[in-house]
Amino acid sequence: MAFTRKILFLLVLPLLSFAVAHKFYVSVTNVNYSEKDEAIQITSRVFIDDFDQLLLARYDLDAELASEQESPKADTYIEKYLRSKFLVSINGQPVSYDYIGKQYDADVVVLYIEVPKIDLSKTTSIEIENEILTDLYDEQQNVVHIKVKNKKKSFVLVKSHTKGMLNL
Repeated sequence: MAFTRKILFLLVLPLLSFAVAHKFYVSVTNVNYSEKDEAIQITSRVFIDDFDQLLLARYDLDAELASEQESPKADTYIEKYLRSKFLVSINGQPVSYDYIGKQYDADVVVLYIEVPKIDLSKTTSIEIENEILTDLYDEQQNVVHIKVKNKKKSFVLVKSHTKGMLNL
């Protein structure tokens, strides 16, 4: 009987270790319009360890985000990466945005982006293309919540489908 339990344990052990080793890759982005600032304000929350791995793999930068040894180049490379993987379009036209900066919240880096000088009365659609971390993790899911003019829409963007649009 004890021998059977040992065999069963040895058969189940690899399955348990696989389940524990699997990681969930997700970011959450909120897109809102500020009437006061006449700007689209965007916050994106990404796990620090995932972004650290990305900066190392893509730019060979050991950023050590959220540590006392954080690289002084971290913000430069974060902005460079965002400009290549996070795009905003208004009425079907790409628009430029300002990378405001970042802050840390527990194990997450919160990225702040703003699209200034948006005339909402002339805006018919807002499109977000979010490819953050999809070049490093095939399983990456980027959840995007857009709230403008009392309209809300949420998307789960993945490597094969990276764009979501809110029609106003």
